[in-house]
Amino acid sequence: MRKSYRVKKEKEFQNVFKTGKSFANKRFIIYKYISPEQSHFRVGISVSKKVGNAVTRNAIKRKIRQGIFELSSEIRSDIDFIVIARPLAKGLTTAETVSNLKHVLSLAQIIQK
Repeated sequence: MRKSYRVKKEKEFQNVFKTGKSFANKRFIIYKYISPEQSHFRVGISVSKKVGNAVTRNAIKRKIRQGIFELSSEIRSDIDFIVIARPLAKGLTTAETVSNLKHVLSLAQIIQK
């Protein structure tokens, strides 16, 4: 994913957390913030140390990025959102991760069912 599609700065993360709304399922939490002046969506990914060691956390982040890439054509363009992995996301395959992401993104109305 290109840098322009990422929420990277702490100030941007805090803006989404403070002013956005949250949606969750058992494996992921999504915070979304609508910013209509954007030309494309931006995503931030967070995986806590509670989920596992560095190897595990990076594997989860790769699977989340792959899921976002596969769903990118369905994602609204006027949104910043943050994906937070819960500890239950640890044992998921890539296909299961995409399925769970699709579920929580549709709950948040970031993608259409």
